[in-house]
Amino acid sequence: MPDCSRPASAALSADSATTTTVTPARRDDPLRGILLVVVAVFFFSCSDATAKYLSQTLPSIEIGWMRYVAFSTLLLPLMLRGGPQVVRTARPGLQILRGLGMLGSALFFIMGMRYLPLAEAAATSYVSPVFVTILSILILNEKIGVRRWAAVLVGLVGVLIVIRPGGAAFQPAAVFPILSAMSWATGVVMTRKMTGQERPATTLIWTALTGLAVLTALLPFDFAVPTWREVALGGLIGVVSTIAQWLLVQAYRYGDASVLASYSYIQIVWSSMMGYLVFGAMPDHWTFVGAGVIIASGVYTAHRERIRQKERAASQAPAAA
Repeated sequence: MPDCSRPASAALSADSATTTTVTPARRDDPLRGILLVVVAVFFFSCSDATAKYLSQTLPSIEIGWMRYVAFSTLLLPLMLRGGPQVVRTARPGLQILRGLGMLGSALFFIMGMRYLPLAEAAATSYVSPVFVTILSILILNEKIGVRRWAAVLVGLVGVLIVIRPGGAAFQPAAVFPILSAMSWATGVVMTRKMTGQERPATTLIWTALTGLAVLTALLPFDFAVPTWREVALGGLIGVVSTIAQWLLVQAYRYGDASVLASYSYIQIVWSSMMGYLVFGAMPDHWTFVGAGVIIASGVYTAHRERIRQKERAASQAPAAA
């Protein structure tokens, strides 16, 4: 999230569109950028594991609410320093849609983790680039070639390998990470639609406040009195996930998204380790096979995106000259 456990590669594309304009000047140091991504997805996995632990005793809405309270609190100095103008937006509808997309991504993922191993939930959620591609056609009117469509289909096959519908290992809860990926993709596409029109700080604040408002309204309908330990862990989730987002933003100072995205998939390793150490769950070989197929699809999609951006820049260069 501002969010949450999200497919890390999708997080890269979303955050790069909303935060790069406020980061310091870029320095070409891809090794440092890769290291920052690896550490960031480790923090995301820690956040996921903590959320899964809390989901055993607390409702998903309550866990998400505590996370958004911590996230909004961390943004409070930014709101106070920026004044009313930092909240003012020319696209309130799109801002709310983005906020709802990021919120849905968080809630659906937490719901899935209640029943699924961490690694399986993370692997399934990697399908978000597939939904980003589809929504980009429907909402942004982007043209997608045959090779991109092939990558989409390969990614969907990977998801089927992970969740194995109809098999003995299939769990209906596997739909939740897929819904999480769809919600995240909605947020990413809304971010792209607003690119160049809204300040990054404004988008970040609207995302936090939209999620907090919705969860506060829903909280009375699904609430369990938490212990102080659970409150502390809920706050920890918000702090850790925010640190992870900040690390991703910093990573973009040192390397291209197309380079960094492939390394974000190391989250499957961290999630597997966390799942085994904390919950004693080890993913089966089909989860890794499916994750490999999904990752290959995502890496190829990122590669095609880089080529498309270069072609677009080349076509605009003569006009600029």
